[in-house]
Amino acid sequence: MSMFPKMSAPKLLVTAALLPLSACISFSAKPPPVLLTISSASVLPVGQVQDSSKSATITIQVPVVSQALATTRVPVQASDTAIAYVAKAQWVEQPARLFARLLSDTVGAKTGRVVLSSAQSFADPGARLSGELRSFGVDATTKEAVVTYDASLTRGSASVVEKRRFEVRVAVAAVEAGAVGIGLNQAANQVAGEVADWVGR
Repeated sequence: MSMFPKMSAPKLLVTAALLPLSACISFSAKPPPVLLTISSASVLPVGQVQDSSKSATITIQVPVVSQALATTRVPVQASDTAIAYVAKAQWVEQPARLFARLLSDTVGAKTGRVVLSSAQSFADPGARLSGELRSFGVDATTKEAVVTYDASLTRGSASVVEKRRFEVRVAVAAVEAGAVGIGLNQAANQVAGEVADWVGR
């Protein structure tokens, strides 16, 4: 007599069919081979003290984005009506926050203004910079990294709003993670530098 309980034929077939699936199903997120970020070419020296009683202030808001950029993936404009994403690459965080941090570093370093956080700006926000990040990805038709920022600036307590579009295109060798990361970092820094020049005017 067998020591093991008998298994009916249908149950045995179902169990056998499920076994191969264990090799191809994963219930945890697989990390991408490459995580991309951007770094500012203009930063304040370590240890430098900024004083809002002696310097002008500015509050820089995280830009709004379309659904295509509300992700950590890197968009590729394949045609006028089609968007894909760079294979095996993603940002360490959403590009709107990366770009806002880059703007803060660059504006603070190049203009001497004290950049305030949202919490610090309640009493006196100073100048206010907001906008929409329209492009932060790759144009596959021209093989270029593209950063487009529609900025809105209110200087001090004035009610007048200045608006300006900034766009920089940088050629990339290939639509792959390494080349795209370098190109977007360069384009984002150039846009941030132009915004800083405009703010500090």
